[in-house]
Amino acid sequence: MNTVIASPSVRALAARKGIDLNDLGRSLGRETLAREDVEGTSGGGASAAASPSADTAYWDVDHSQYGPVREEPMSRFAQVAAKNLAAANALIPQVTHHDEADVSAIEAFRQSLKDEASEAGVKLTALAFHVKALSHCLRTFETFNASLSADGKKLILKDYVHIGIAVDTAYGLTVPVIRNADRKGLFAIAQDIADLAAKAQARKLPPGAFGGASMSISNLGGIGGIGFTPIVNPPEVAILGITKARIQPVWNGEVFVPKPMVPLDLSYDHRVINGADAARFLSQYASLISEPRRLML
Repeated sequence: MNTVIASPSVRALAARKGIDLNDLGRSLGRETLAREDVEGTSGGGASAAASPSADTAYWDVDHSQYGPVREEPMSRFAQVAAKNLAAANALIPQVTHHDEADVSAIEAFRQSLKDEASEAGVKLTALAFHVKALSHCLRTFETFNASLSADGKKLILKDYVHIGIAVDTAYGLTVPVIRNADRKGLFAIAQDIADLAAKAQARKLPPGAFGGASMSISNLGGIGGIGFTPIVNPPEVAILGITKARIQPVWNGEVFVPKPMVPLDLSYDHRVINGADAARFLSQYASLISEPRRLML
């Protein structure tokens, strides 16, 4: 019977070191034990240096005791991505602000440009409008177009606007970057999106396609969902998530009108950005999406 209080990871570590937690608790005169109590004690099992850390103990399980299993190795690419995501989520105090935008004007505008885009050999998608709107907002809200120094004492404000685009590939998620998005028109942005996506799928992205993004977009609109909480991609301080637009009733002051509304999810580093600024940022972003002709100004 357990007479001491200890977390599952501490109990797992004690088991590997051959330490009886009840005996240890009595010897220390304590009812609650932490990891450092076990690490500082020798036992009949493995040494502290060889024992698994607290963040991996939960995964060190023999799953085959519960039924048939198969093993599939994680690719090197996936392993690196997993470590980066875990570190980002652990180190950054992230908050996600949610909003939505009316995309009926974007769809009408896209249709009006369909013939022109076809003649230019460009597939003009809604994502190009999102990149353009984001580049506008990053010029207005410079704190979002920044990075925190490694020591956390300085904010590095950027005089360029590069937008990362998360691309789902067969070998994992990758984030190539559209350079100088604020200085490009919709057709040029659309062409960059298509080129980067094609090269990403073919694993032919050059080294220069990565790094230096002001902010990234994770677009799940082609798949579905009503919202999610994207993880900030350091050294960026924010990331925008987009999911599938759906028809919703919107009050126009007199009656409810059906409108295609796209969910927007803005995750941000709370060390740099406060909630009020995040709300203002996403509100302006939604306004630009609702009136896309303002993007041409």
